[in-house]
Amino acid sequence: MSLHLIIGDKRASSWSLRGALALSLTGAKYTEELVRLGQPDTREKLLKYSATAKVPLLKTEFGVIADSLAIAEYLAEQFPEAGLWPKDVAARAQARSACAQMHSGFFAIRTHMPFDLGRDAPLSPMPADVQAEIQRMLALWAECRAAATEAGPYLFGTLSLADVFFAPIAVRLRTYQVELPEVDAAYVETLYQWPAFKAWQQAGLEEIAR
Repeated sequence: MSLHLIIGDKRASSWSLRGALALSLTGAKYTEELVRLGQPDTREKLLKYSATAKVPLLKTEFGVIADSLAIAEYLAEQFPEAGLWPKDVAARAQARSACAQMHSGFFAIRTHMPFDLGRDAPLSPMPADVQAEIQRMLALWAECRAAATEAGPYLFGTLSLADVFFAPIAVRLRTYQVELPEVDAAYVETLYQWPAFKAWQQAGLEEIAR
């Protein structure tokens, strides 16, 4: 199976991070192409692959798949043995719900806390709508843990697509120095120790250094 992932800057593209982490769960080999965002030719380069002109994009033998959630579902179907979703029916439904909520919501966090692996400073002042969304996010994580049927430090015990989708939120919470309850701080640290995430983070920080 030929898989080619088109991404944006690792430092700043949270959606690209999701695509790469989802692929890491499959264990499949793939090639990667980075298109610098915000450049005069960015849109032209991305339009060669998809009319969305957005990243991530996954080029497969069946065509190009746009959107991180669509990519995740495709990979879950193509690699069922990898267990990208929780095995338990109820847990799997909760995981899908959580990812969909993340995918289509939390606009205040996205607006006021842009994804930036190189940031290390609090958001001051903290807008009320951002604080409300952070609390909702932590409640959503608790709902996931409550639905889990497997033991482990991730949202559903073992790694799943839910962790893929919330990894960029973990970055925001850490880089904006948000104080968290112990259980949530531990989860953020767990994601930061995930080898696939650490590799992406290192590459993103190297982008900044160049």
